[in-house]
Amino acid sequence: MDQKPSDRRSAGMFIASMLIFGTIGVFRRYIPVSSAFLAFFRGILGGLCILLFLRLRRQPSGEKIPRRVLPVLILTGALIGFNWMLLFEAFNHTTVAVATLCYYMAPTVVMLLSPLLFREKLTPLKAACAAAAIAGMVLVSGVFENGGVQGSQLRGVLLGLGAALIYATVIILNKKLPGIDAYRKTTVQLLSAGTVMIPYLFLTGGFRMEGITFGAVALLLVVGIVHTGLAYVLYFGGMERLRVQTVAILSYIDPVSALLFSALLLKEPLTLLNGIGAVLIIGSAMVSELRKAKG
Repeated sequence: MDQKPSDRRSAGMFIASMLIFGTIGVFRRYIPVSSAFLAFFRGILGGLCILLFLRLRRQPSGEKIPRRVLPVLILTGALIGFNWMLLFEAFNHTTVAVATLCYYMAPTVVMLLSPLLFREKLTPLKAACAAAAIAGMVLVSGVFENGGVQGSQLRGVLLGLGAALIYATVIILNKKLPGIDAYRKTTVQLLSAGTVMIPYLFLTGGFRMEGITFGAVALLLVVGIVHTGLAYVLYFGGMERLRVQTVAILSYIDPVSALLFSALLLKEPLTLLNGIGAVLIIGSAMVSELRKAKG
C-alpha cells in the first residue's frame, strides 16, 4: 500500500526531468552566447548544483569513485561538453525538432556498434529498428522537400548527427564503468564538460559577452540550475523506484516534448514527412529499449 504513492512520486519526478530537458532547445534560442560558452556555463553550474545537493542530503551517497575510473569519467565528461556544444549549435542552424531527432540517432549508433564492441547479436528486430531509424533520419533531414537539404539546414543536420555520434561514444564508455553512485559520477562528468570548454573558448574568443542583457543572464542561470542541476536530481531520484521498462518508456517524453515545444512556442513547422520520420526514429528506439529492458 505504501509503495503506490512512492511510485507515483518517482514517476512524477522522472517525467518532470524529461519535460525540463525537452525545453532546452527553446531556451537556447533566446541566449545570445556562443554554444561553447553555454556548454561551459551549463557544465560548471550544473556540477556545482549537484555538489550542493550531495552536501545537503543526509543519506549516504555510496563509495568514493575509484582512482582508476576517474580518467574515464573525465573523458566522458569532456565528450559530453563537445556533445552539448554541437547540439546547441545545431539549434542555431535548423529547427529544434530536427536537431533533437538527429541527436536521438545515438541509440541506433550504439545498437549498430554493439555486435563489434560487446559481441551482442544483431537480431532481426534490432536490424529492423536500425533500418527504420535511418529511414526516419532521411525523412527528417528534409532531403525530399524543397529541392533537398542544403545550406544552414544541412549544417544543422550534420551538427545534430555529430552530437549523436559523440553521445553514442559516451554511452559505450559508460557501459564499461563499474557501478558508481549516479550523483557522484554525474558531478565529475558535468564539471569535466564545463572545464574542457575553457581552452576552446580562449582559442576562439568565445568568452566575449557583448550585448548580453539581464534577461539573457537569467536564462543562462535557468539552463545551469534548472535544466542541469535540478533536472539531473529529479532524473536520478525518480529513476530509483521505477522499473526499467517504465524508465525506457518515459525517457521518450524528452524528444516528443521537444517537438511539441518547438511547434507551439517557436512556431517552427513540422511537415508530414518530418512527422513520419519522428515516429520512425522515436518508435524504433523505444521498441529496442523496451526489448532490452525486458531482457
